Formats: sequence, C-alpha cells, structure tokens
Amino acid sequence: MCGIVAYLGNAKAQPILLEGLKRLEYRGYDSAGIAVLNSGAIKIKKTSGRIKCLEDILDKPDFNETLGIGHTRWATHGKPTTINAHPHIDHTGKIAIVHNGIIENYSALKQWLQKEGVEFKSETDSEVISNLIGYFYNKDTSEESAGQSKFEWAVQAALQQLHGTYGLAIICSDFPNVLIGAKKGSPLILGVGADEYIIASDASAIVGHTTRAIYLSDNETVTITHEGFQTKTIDNIKVEKVVKEIEFSLEQIEMGDFKHHMLKEIFEQPQSLSTCMSGRIDMIANKIKLGGIDSFFRDLTKTKRLIITACGTAYHAGLVGEFLFEQLGRIPTEVEYASEFRYRNPIIDDGTVVISISQSGETADTLAATEQAKERGATVLGIVNVVGSSIARTTDAGVYLHVGPEIGVASTKAFTAQVAVLTMIAIELGRRKHISDDQASRLLKQLFEIPEKIKPILDQSEAIKEIAAANINKENWLFLGRGFNYPVALEGALKLKEISYIHAEGLPAAEMKHGPIALIADNMPAVFIATKGPQYDKIMGNIEEVRARGGKTIVVATEGDEQIKRYADYLITVPDVPELLQPMLTVLPLQLLAYHAAVLRGHDVDKPRNLAKSVTVE
Repeated sequence: MCGIVAYLGNAKAQPILLEGLKRLEYRGYDSAGIAVLNSGAIKIKKTSGRIKCLEDILDKPDFNETLGIGHTRWATHGKPTTINAHPHIDHTGKIAIVHNGIIENYSALKQWLQKEGVEFKSETDSEVISNLIGYFYNKDTSEESAGQSKFEWAVQAALQQLHGTYGLAIICSDFPNVLIGAKKGSPLILGVGADEYIIASDASAIVGHTTRAIYLSDNETVTITHEGFQTKTIDNIKVEKVVKEIEFSLEQIEMGDFKHHMLKEIFEQPQSLSTCMSGRIDMIANKIKLGGIDSFFRDLTKTKRLIITACGTAYHAGLVGEFLFEQLGRIPTEVEYASEFRYRNPIIDDGTVVISISQSGETADTLAATEQAKERGATVLGIVNVVGSSIARTTDAGVYLHVGPEIGVASTKAFTAQVAVLTMIAIELGRRKHISDDQASRLLKQLFEIPEKIKPILDQSEAIKEIAAANINKENWLFLGRGFNYPVALEGALKLKEISYIHAEGLPAAEMKHGPIALIADNMPAVFIATKGPQYDKIMGNIEEVRARGGKTIVVATEGDEQIKRYADYLITVPDVPELLQPMLTVLPLQLLAYHAAVLRGHDVDKPRNLAKSVTVE
C-alpha cells in the first residue's frame, strides 16, 4: 500500500518525482524518498515522515538528473524509519528500487544472500529485491538472452525468484538512460508523454503530464529508454500493449475550494451518482442498460445463488446488495469478506455467480477471492471504479462506477455509487423475474431522482458539525439500524472509527439487547437510522431503550416526521424514498458526522493514521 513514481525524460526528474509523490501520498505517508541518477552515480534522499519532510532535505534539482524513482511508504516490514524508507540500493551501490507489495519468501532469500556475502541495512523485505538484482547483475552473464541488456537480464532473473506481490521501478547506475518497471499483484501504470515517461502506482501521478498510458499485467516488465518502451514477461517473451486514455483529468484530483478531499468527495455525490447512472436508466423502455454485463443478465436471472465478496466499505455496499437481490430478484445471496473467502474452501455450485466489489480494483484480498472463484468455475462479475485495474481485467465482465478518482482514504462517493450499481442490477433482475413493469418504472424513476435528493442533506452540514462538536468527547458510540439501513449503520461506525479514532460499533438495532446495551450510560452517543419503513415502530422502541438508560440519541429520520422529534436528542432528516433506496441517502449524514468529528478533534481526515487508500497487500 505504497506509492511509487519514476521518471525518464528531458526535464529535471526531482520536481516531477516530488509532485508525483504528493499526488500519491494518500497511498502511504509514514516515510518517503527519491533516487536520481547523476554522472553515473545514484543519489538517494529519504526520511521518515510525510512528503514535506522529504522536501525539506532535498538538494537543488540538477539539469543532469533526468532519470529517477520515488516512493511514499505505508510500512509492512520494518518500522517507519529513515533506514527502512525507500528507495533501497543494493550492496554494490549500482541498483536502486522502489517497491509496493510484499515478498513472502524474503527471509529465505535474505539468508541465502547473506551467506553469499551480501550485507543488508534495513529491516524491509524490499531490500531483498535490490540485492537480488545486484547479485545477478554481478554474476557471469553468459546466460543473457540475445538482444537483452545485462541490467534487464538481472531484473528478470531476480523476479523469477520472488514469491509475493510487487510493483517495481528500478534504475542502474551503469544504464543512465534506462528505467525498468515490473508488476505482480500490485498496480503499475506507464504514462507515455511527449519525450517523457512516468511509471506510477496509479494515474493520479501521471495525469499532470499525459493522459496516455499502458497498464501492466501480472508477471510483466517494461523497459523504457528515450527511444521508446518494450514490454515483456519476466521470462523475456515480448508482449504487445495497447496505449489507453486515462479517464479523468488533473482538475478532478485537486481539492478546489474544499479543505479536504473527503469533504469534496462527499459534496460531489449528487454529480458522481448522476454520472454513475447516466445512460444506464432507460425510462422509456423501463430497463437498465449496463453494457459491461448486459450479455450476462440471462445467466444472472437463472442463477440459484449469488456470492458478493468485498472488504471494508465495499463489503457494506455488498450487504445492501444482498437485501436488494433477495427482495427484488428473489435470488439467495451471501456476502463474504474477501479476506475470509480466499482462505476457506468455498462451495461454488454449478451456475454460482460471484460479484467482486472494490473501488480501486486492486484490493489484494478481493483480487485473490476473484481469482479463486474463477478457478472453481463461477461466473465472476466486477464492480470497480478504476478503469484497467486488476479486478476489472480478471473478472468475466463488470460495471465501472465512473465517479472519478477518490483520493480521500475514507471512501464516500464510491460507496453510494456501488449501492447505485447494485440497485440497478437488482431492479433489472426483478423486472425480468418477479416485479411488474409498473413497479420497475416507479423504482427507476425514484432511483433517477436520488442525486437531487442528496442536496438537502448536504445543506445540513453545519448543523451536523454542531452535533459532532457536542459529542466528540465521548470515546464510544453505537450505530444502529434495521433492514436496508443495518449495513448503513456498519458503514457509519467504520467512518467514525477510521478518521476520528473514536471507538464505534455498528449493529442491527434489535441486537443491541443481546449484549451491547450494557455499554449504554453517561450520555453515550447512539446513532439511529430511523427512517420511515416496515420496521419504523420497532426501531422507535430501540430508541426508547437507549434513552431510558441515559444514552444520547442522534437520529437520522425522514423529512416531515413529527413523531420522531420527541425521541431524538439530535435530529438529522433525509428526503422520503422507498426503504430499498434509502442507503444512498442515509449514509450521507453519517459521512458528514464522521468528517466533522475528525476535523474538530484535530485529525488529518485524508491521511488517517495507520491507513492507506488502496489495500494492495495482505
């Protein structure tokens, strides 16, 4: 879960690397470093801390330094210290690498290299890569293939020994005009500009220079010179890659007038949801058109079982999907944590359809679960945001969210879009199987209107800030909901935990009586999603139980509900929509509540401690 960037071109490398690292800092921010090549020598500057700490120690950029690599780290092996920061250089000082991923057999490789006389300086698994490449580079190179440089051969020889995941950028002091990238399990993109090339973990570090890119697949390398680039497998077999257009602009990853990316992305949701649904809802024919999976709807209507696999926020969206598919499509549906699914012996019956959900399309556990499901014969569909991502390329078909880049570590607009896509699929399945055209027409119309209904919720941001201010001194919260709003309660608790560092627990409201009610005392905040619906009277009873025990009730209710006012210490309202569409609205106040609580407590909401945006390692 690190950010890597590398540059080869005619401009000074250091400013471009630094700019790229700043755009990638949401991927990791406990240490950072840069290596540039100058007069046949590799110069490295690195430090613990954020990019600003690195910027403070950098030398003045040199016109001769037109090749370099950079890294911003989220620590896995070794503490976030300067010595463990990337780039890592081999024992001879000729090979430098930056790495995103985990090398599973690093311990064995390290012991073997140490027996060969190689010295190590850090605690990281990544240093094994630089030293392994250096070891092969300094061997007798009679094994080199025709038309292959010593540098390229050493990289491929080393990669063949690695078990695990990697996104790599590599330079060698003997090859001042060569940059090599490699990928297995961690994202890697090559931006192809005018007389310049940029390797990066994701497109946000590239779009300021070019919108043309190639996406490496697993077990592929790219060798770049001023004359062009060549892609191969790690076995030295040439691979032809298609240059594609990056689908978002530099403007979309800037904060504009907002203080944080997270707040910007919360307020973008009316537009992002509109874009997500644009061209996909046919109000005349009362149909859903999802080009990526249209040809699979026949299989979906016949399936006897659906499995949704995801992690974190995407898992909560999947839980909403379970309710939708079972109510509208009448299809038995299970939602599995991808991290558990991949290590079980899951039952995949003939005709089972698996849906993998991931904002980045690179989530390591979800990708592994996707691959396992395919191996066992399931039809696997993907719901992802990032075009060209690993999950998008692994699944049989899928749907892109099209909500633009999400930079804030705490996912917001991706969640509502994931729910919107699941809702569209469920309505179309229902239309084909169990619900009337009139029912489908009403649901489609109401779904189409959701983006406009978000705006009155956003208008309550300042009032929600006051609610947060009144309760942020409490270190334990409950989030409670029923039916379709139970997953929303889970998501609200997750948001509060990950950015404000307040302990929060999300529960089905009825489960409160089976243990957690013992926690309620001393004005403990309990957030209820108590909108109009089939279980409205039941959740009112749950609110009364909390109030009777001294808890403070923060209630998300339906506009115009006068009855609820006497049960709520704090009230937030959302427009009236059918229960199955409510999650796209009821989650908004909880996103804002978490955001304001975190800011009021003095935390950096875009870079919460111990977290990174895209979990590309186990």
